[in-house]
Amino acid sequence: MSKSAILKSSLAKKYWMGFTGLFLCVFLLGHLAGNLQLFMTGVEGQFQFNEYAKFMTTNPAVKILSYVTYISILFHAIDGLILTIRNAKARPQKYAYNKPSANSTWASRNMGVLGTVLLAFIVTHMTNFWAKMHFSEVPFMTADPEGKILEEPLKDLHTIVMQFFNPAENSMALVAVILYVVSMIAIGFHLSHGFQSGFQSLGFKNEKYKSIIDLSGKAFSIVVPLLFAIIPIYLYVIQVM
Repeated sequence: MSKSAILKSSLAKKYWMGFTGLFLCVFLLGHLAGNLQLFMTGVEGQFQFNEYAKFMTTNPAVKILSYVTYISILFHAIDGLILTIRNAKARPQKYAYNKPSANSTWASRNMGVLGTVLLAFIVTHMTNFWAKMHFSEVPFMTADPEGKILEEPLKDLHTIVMQFFNPAENSMALVAVILYVVSMIAIGFHLSHGFQSGFQSLGFKNEKYKSIIDLSGKAFSIVVPLLFAIIPIYLYVIQVM
């Protein structure tokens, strides 16, 4: 993460890549916390999730953080793509005696490929949910769980999500679940290297904290993607039973 193909200052490269990487990790936690509400069933779960969606799209502070997130993602994607191309050109030949696995992990050697998969997932994900909520005709929730009419109807993103993973509503629902899970595997590998690399770029990964950061990174790269992956599987299964 300390290298950058966009920024020229070595300090800017180091700290900006480290900051944006760890910021995206924090964003993942917040997004996961909201998405876990999809495990809540019935009208209460529907109302809770739609309230969360409204807060995420209307709160001024969250909007600012959203723009920071978009910039961070674009920076990582463009910078990673340029670096991957440059590295490929710099090493046109692979020698038989070269064993990169002895000096680096599979994830660190394939961050460009993993990043490309994740970028494709993000674009698709935003098209299917974020864009629909903002620019398409969506259903509205007009009453709370107790039946009281809401002063301002809520955009019903909960129904959009449920329909997307419902084979009765979407013929590609099973494919969507599979691609979602594959994308979460990719993000798990991406995080297994990126988490600890972010701390290293910011200078926090010294001998005192190295073992803690490495252990936390491994746990983060497994637990967070796993929980994300379980959600679409759960939504699919409960609607086909």
